[in-house]
Amino acid sequence: MKVFRHLLVQFLFLVGISSWMMSCYPARVPIVQKPIVWDSTRVQLSLQYLHERHGLDAHTPNIDPRMIVVHWTAIPTFEGSYRAFYPSVLPGRPQLQAASSLNVGIHFLVDQDGTVYQLLPENYFARHVIGLNYCALGIENVGDNADHPLTEAQLRANIRLIKYLLRKYPEVKYVIGHHEYREFAGTPLYKETNPDYFTEKIDPGDAFLEAIYRHLPKNRVMRRYEVKS
Repeated sequence: MKVFRHLLVQFLFLVGISSWMMSCYPARVPIVQKPIVWDSTRVQLSLQYLHERHGLDAHTPNIDPRMIVVHWTAIPTFEGSYRAFYPSVLPGRPQLQAASSLNVGIHFLVDQDGTVYQLLPENYFARHVIGLNYCALGIENVGDNADHPLTEAQLRANIRLIKYLLRKYPEVKYVIGHHEYREFAGTPLYKETNPDYFTEKIDPGDAFLEAIYRHLPKNRVMRRYEVKS
């Protein structure tokens, strides 16, 4: 009987330690490293963007994540999507070039089969959402809402990745879709020097965001800016 009690105590102790470790450390998410160009040109253009568009003077193009923004690429293949982010200088897209020649960038790119690729370190600046780049981690999903809709595998991958990031960055308070970024205009988080500079976005849509939110911890994050008392 004493041996049984001793083993039971050891078992409960190990269970407690395991639970504590799981609560303190984020679960691993399979992520394939596939960097895009991060050279002196992208660094300089990022610093220039931070100054001219966000009104921030920074010595390094780094971010302090406060939110996660979910997108779709509107490009049907992973290869095409990756090529769009790869160079430092923006090719084409006159409306965006008028604001900056810095190419768009993203931290994570999720293929249609659910494979997660990391294109930039999480603390690097990336141009992917007007007014919020300086504080936003970005997740792009290969596809669109027409011939290449986002998949169930992508949804599951987004949920796993976002849960991982929320545990890694407790200061992240918002998870939004790209189509929702203008809801933050006029709030302290939104920093854009030209109030007339914006683009209309529909990605990834309410249905995809709501499906993600159904699996996130309750009251952990928000989709709209709120002042908490």
